[in-house]
Amino acid sequence: MIKDKVVIITGASSGIGEATAKLLASKGAKVVLGARREQQLKQLVDAINSGGGQAVYQVMDVTNPADNAAIAKLAKETFGGVDVIFLNAGIMPTSPLSALKTDEWNQTVDVNIKGVLNGVAAVLPTFVSQKSGHIITTSSVAGLKAYPGAAIYGGTKWFVRNFMEVIRIESAQEGTNIRTATIYPAAINTQLLDQITDPNSAKAMTKLYEQHSISPDRVANVVAFAIDQPEDTNVNEFTIGPTTQPW
Repeated sequence: MIKDKVVIITGASSGIGEATAKLLASKGAKVVLGARREQQLKQLVDAINSGGGQAVYQVMDVTNPADNAAIAKLAKETFGGVDVIFLNAGIMPTSPLSALKTDEWNQTVDVNIKGVLNGVAAVLPTFVSQKSGHIITTSSVAGLKAYPGAAIYGGTKWFVRNFMEVIRIESAQEGTNIRTATIYPAAINTQLLDQITDPNSAKAMTKLYEQHSISPDRVANVVAFAIDQPEDTNVNEFTIGPTTQPW
């Protein structure tokens, strides 16, 4: 059941996060939205609330542990608890290793790995104590196979795959009933390409996305499907992408 569940979504100001917030709110979830861009968050929350949904937001940087703790606190104070966290914030500044964009390497690790760790740390004590909870992450098809130009980005997404599976196993062993779902999207029409500073990588990825990409609401449907499963059922991995893309 999605109705009345309290769902935190990071990276909620656009793309997959925004589409998921709208869909879950339309199904009766109480959504708590975090991202760096306040104007987009405010517009999204206003639209959801004016349409009869329930939403609040907080400006946050997922690399800051305090921001993650604060959005979990906001969820509890506003809606009385936390049932689901969708760790969706991520960046994809792809480039060949020979370009030595080391600042981007470190930033990608900070957002894509530490952002996930911070989010999990913010909700795990609650999920353990209530013996229920759902952790959902946006990985990538680059977290399933190696792609040239995506050594760092793909590495962060491979980490997410392992991390989420260990959460699931440990929770089953400990009897805390925490469900997990890892999503591996291919070309989805989001703002990820805006972060690519390497000209050749940007050109190649833009061409790929122009040819194949599908809308973020396709991923939102998968998130909703995972949440809507009975509490005793964990569907833990989803690979999703355009029918026309060979991945």
